[in-house]
Amino acid sequence: MQKENIYNVPNFLSFYRLLTFPLILWFIYTEEANLFAIFLCVNLVTDILDGLIARSFNLQTNFGAKLDSLADNGTFIAAFLGIFMFKLQEMSQSIWMLWVFIGFFFLGLLVSFLKFKQYPTLHLYTTKIGGYVQGFFIFVLFAWSYNETLFYIAMILGYISHVEELIILLISNEMKTDAKGLYWVLWK
Repeated sequence: MQKENIYNVPNFLSFYRLLTFPLILWFIYTEEANLFAIFLCVNLVTDILDGLIARSFNLQTNFGAKLDSLADNGTFIAAFLGIFMFKLQEMSQSIWMLWVFIGFFFLGLLVSFLKFKQYPTLHLYTTKIGGYVQGFFIFVLFAWSYNETLFYIAMILGYISHVEELIILLISNEMKTDAKGLYWVLWK
């Protein structure tokens, strides 16, 4: 078995996101909305870049997939906290949808840890598409303002990806990395 080369640009970008997570939390705690928004937006952009670079230059590794998933969730947790700290007033009428999304998120983590004793690394297409739309929504929210239509689209895509993830976690006998989707799990 060939050893993975984990020292590559995509993994460094994911590691950067992990390193900045406590700093972003600090900006939330100290109510530094502008610094929070800048660092969060940079993290969202590096999230897109690490995947593109990994796929374009064949630098995908199992370690990188786990690191990316962990960094993704750190970024989204920071974004959720930032929404509640800085944007709650703007989003007050539809914030319940975010609570449902967060519930699905934690349910997926719970199922994965109870069943597989590890963090989920499925990397589903629906999760990637939803994640890009959610990231775009978060970027727009903190760089400009709240866009209700974009929020609804992001949440609906999130619900779909979380339901697919839960189904795959429940029917699988082992944790899959880069499962792509339910179709690939059942018929490929």
